Amino acid sequence: MIRTRFAPSPTGYLHIGGARTALFCWAFAKKNGGTFILRVEDTDLERSTQQSVQAILDGMHWLGLDPDEGPFYQMQRLQRYQEVAQQLLEAGHAYHCYCSKEELDAMREAQRARGEKPRYDGRWRDSKETPPAGVTPVLRFKTPLTGEVTWDDQVKGLITVSNEELDDLVILRGDKVPTYNFGVVVDDIDMSISHVIRGDDHVNNTPRQINIYKALGVALPKFAHLPMILGSDGERLSKRHGAVSVMQYRDDGFLPEALVNYLARLGWSHGDEEKFSREQLVEWFDLAHISRSPARFNPEKLAWLNQQYIKEADMRRLAELTTPFLVADGCNLTDGPPLDGVIGLLRDRASTLRELADSAVMFYRALEPTQALRAQHYSAAIRPAIVDLHARLQGAAWDRPAINEAIKAVVAAHGLKMPKLAMPLRVMVTGETHTPSIDATLELIGRDRVFARMDAELKHFPA
Repeated sequence: MIRTRFAPSPTGYLHIGGARTALFCWAFAKKNGGTFILRVEDTDLERSTQQSVQAILDGMHWLGLDPDEGPFYQMQRLQRYQEVAQQLLEAGHAYHCYCSKEELDAMREAQRARGEKPRYDGRWRDSKETPPAGVTPVLRFKTPLTGEVTWDDQVKGLITVSNEELDDLVILRGDKVPTYNFGVVVDDIDMSISHVIRGDDHVNNTPRQINIYKALGVALPKFAHLPMILGSDGERLSKRHGAVSVMQYRDDGFLPEALVNYLARLGWSHGDEEKFSREQLVEWFDLAHISRSPARFNPEKLAWLNQQYIKEADMRRLAELTTPFLVADGCNLTDGPPLDGVIGLLRDRASTLRELADSAVMFYRALEPTQALRAQHYSAAIRPAIVDLHARLQGAAWDRPAINEAIKAVVAAHGLKMPKLAMPLRVMVTGETHTPSIDATLELIGRDRVFARMDAELKHFPA
């Protein structure tokens, strides 16, 4: 039975790298009829917050990655870790270490001075010394002194690490809280995890964890370490590359299905397919096609993909998602055309819901042109044509064909080219120079608003 898990630490929001890991764990479980588990590794007491837990849960829910089991919390399982630690102690696989922080710092400084790799030197491993009074010990794992750890990574292939490279790691701190490497192993055993799919920053932890598995006499899961995600400049993805919080993408106007599609293509591929549904991802997903090379995050590619999803999205849904942006921008949606009609006119031009909302504002409140736009497009020469158009529109039916006919008649009567009339008209009515077809725009804005805006702007034309 396939069982995967996503195990974030609640020390911040759900970022792009974590979301990609969660997606791959989810997709692999779904593809194989398995179970996807969420586990919150909250043993970092100084940095873990309930706010971060909620941010992670919100991000996963928005992406549609709700777990089949969980969330489970490590801090609710402390007794279990202590039981397993006691087993290792009694079996001779662990020991108490009474080194103070000062002793450990001095040990590492001496090692650096000798040009050695700083590491715990095992001084309490087989010590017969009397423990110092008043010192609370930690529990360390007895790493084998010889031999090596080998595993067939499902992404990276065969990996071998010598035990001589590893020291005796702490598995239980003085406060009886487990360290990361120990808690992970106990959890994965108890939750029957079959495949550990995680970022390749954990590769160095894997041999330590495998040694603990072996000491407990438990079969190993399969490990798959995902390559990291880099920014477009080849550096590790960070805040300076733009939004890295999943919920920031929601707030910036991305659709969850577009982000899921894009995340799936970060380090995994199915032929040349760029755009595919969640159902297709589940059907196609496997570990064999995960790249061994780092993926590069391309904001322009994500924006393009989001634009494709906006073009195909249900109009009513787009209206619901765009409404908060418009309300925040001071628009009264009851005083204007139906929003789904506006979106139908604008959506092919928008890469995000925020862009869609920004371009829809002109239909719900007047946007005053800048002085620079007025100076560029308002002239004494064009004023008679604008006045003529105003008069012709007064007597025209308010639909796109009639508006178009009136504009063409004015262009012909005054010997103009269409842009000479359309550009100042756009600026007068919308405050902008780029809109969809001017006749369609005027029709949707509505007769009364168009005349009110034209009247307000005519006074800015030179006489």
